[in-house]
Amino acid sequence: MKPRPLLPPLALICNLVLAYVLYFLCRVVYILEFWDLYATGWSQLSIASLLQGGFIFDTSAILYTNLLYAALVLLPWPRKWYGTRGWHIATKSIYVVVNSLMLSINLADTVYSRYTGRRTTWTFFSEFAQEGNLGNIFFIEVVNHWYLLLLGILFIVALILLYRPVKPFARPLSHYLTLTLATLLFIPLSIIGMRGGASTAIRPITISNANQYVNEPSQAAIILNTPFSLIRTMGKTTFVNPQYFTQDESDIIYSPIHNEEMNAPANFQLSTFNSQLNKNVVVLIVESLAREYIGFYNSYPCHTPFLDSLIGQSLTFSQSYANGRKSIDAMPSILSGIPMFVEPFILTSYSLNNVSGIAGELGKVGYTTAFFHGAENSSMGFQAFARSSGFSHYFGRTEYNADPRFGGDADFDGTWAIWDEEFLQFYAHTMNQMQQPFCTALFTATSHHPFVVPGRYRQRFHQEGHPMYTCIRYVDHALQHFFATASKMPWYKNTIFVITGDHTNHSERPEYANSLGNYSVPIIIYDPSGALPRGISDVVAQQTDIMPTLLGILGYPNPYLAYGIDLLATPAEESWAVHYNNGIYQFVRHNRLLLFDGERTIGYQSLIPDTAPPTDSTADLNLLKAIIQSYMHRMINNQLVI
Repeated sequence: MKPRPLLPPLALICNLVLAYVLYFLCRVVYILEFWDLYATGWSQLSIASLLQGGFIFDTSAILYTNLLYAALVLLPWPRKWYGTRGWHIATKSIYVVVNSLMLSINLADTVYSRYTGRRTTWTFFSEFAQEGNLGNIFFIEVVNHWYLLLLGILFIVALILLYRPVKPFARPLSHYLTLTLATLLFIPLSIIGMRGGASTAIRPITISNANQYVNEPSQAAIILNTPFSLIRTMGKTTFVNPQYFTQDESDIIYSPIHNEEMNAPANFQLSTFNSQLNKNVVVLIVESLAREYIGFYNSYPCHTPFLDSLIGQSLTFSQSYANGRKSIDAMPSILSGIPMFVEPFILTSYSLNNVSGIAGELGKVGYTTAFFHGAENSSMGFQAFARSSGFSHYFGRTEYNADPRFGGDADFDGTWAIWDEEFLQFYAHTMNQMQQPFCTALFTATSHHPFVVPGRYRQRFHQEGHPMYTCIRYVDHALQHFFATASKMPWYKNTIFVITGDHTNHSERPEYANSLGNYSVPIIIYDPSGALPRGISDVVAQQTDIMPTLLGILGYPNPYLAYGIDLLATPAEESWAVHYNNGIYQFVRHNRLLLFDGERTIGYQSLIPDTAPPTDSTADLNLLKAIIQSYMHRMINNQLVI
């Protein structure tokens, strides 16, 4: 039975209510898909707050995306149009197509958010603009999440079958007068709904406003919907100077400029290590390597026997964090000391700023520098950033294929890049041909969606549970093979190795499935000569600390800029880490966690179990504000180099 036509205002209301119901069901699907992340803190959440917040953000998205449909239905168009077949087809088509697209985006983001920890924003389209394999990835995800495809089809069928068509008013006067009054009422109500409230104190709601309805930033995605996130970030100015202090005051509280005096090791005794600019530097950025997967940091069986043994001979940290949730966040953080605030630096217009990095600085004093990534050379914008930050050479899939010692595209994983084991061997042998001292970095690729390993290893490294575990076991083997090869080369004992993850991935353990644990990656500093200290340090470490720590070890004499600390020269109580998570800055200062939304403190707690929360956040808050202001000021004014 076809739904009966309704007068325009009633038809509009019914059809918008249908959109609300389907948006709500998308949110339920999102929660169920991420239940492993939300289950632990679910009992502390207020269902009323979740419903209220979801309604507010859904209202904004639904009104924005259905504005054309509402205008066609509600404006006082000629009365005779409303009874024609063409009018019905046009209005229904616009409604069904627009809302089908929005619901499909919501369901698709249920998959993609697993890897980013947040709703997708407009920078997604820049992030993958150079990738040619998205069709393959999309097909794989459709197969793996067939139930979401089925739900999407059911939602579209519901839009088609439950749509209420429009009929004209019986009399011309009623038609024009009622629609005029309805339009005059709808306009202010729409503005209020799009803005997120009627109070003059309310600015148009943004992504960060979702945090007021939940207990921690990782839960904000429950409140949001993806169409809203895309709309609110489309064409927006990424960085704004908050001007918490005068610029002189801000520079006194915090400055990212490092100089030679700051690089003198103080936290550890390095009497056996003479700082000198002749040590090679090798930075291994391992895709999706979370602390959760590494046995050394945990009391349960894990997947990295080789790394466990290597960490036992290295310096590592009891708290260590990524500065973002994407690979493109890790590149600037690890190699240039630039954290991710608001949006990935690489995807903003400020990526054209002058930047340096560990390669750029060491290149000034005679180092050979090179970056390695086994994907297409334009993939993820890595080659562009490597060049802008000072790497003189780039080795990607093209260079691998050109090397007759290796298998070329026979070693391609079919989706992203050359398999890690083969590319790491290429890395070791290529470095063996470089003039010392050299500074190189490599970004692995295998431990990434679609989570496959070479066929010869599928049984050997198969691990029950999430397919990521099988990938991590393979990558651990690839790293073992790399170090076995490198250890036979003449440059090996004259090299400092750093191993870290670009970001975390699938999480199951409660201690990691939270807003802070989602950033927990290892930071490992290994010196085969044994001159550097070993063990576990209580200093809070983050990816942006890698560059100043390495330059400090080397005794680099020139001033440079990095938003991090020298981990060997900073007392534990002065160490810190910062992450931007769904509109909230998470600031770890020694054993405290401060949550700040850019305007007000929304949380301050102790990270020591069963310890009363600290009371005075002034010092921590001022330091965080100065870091944010310095970052925004320097981004806007292109002051990222000395």
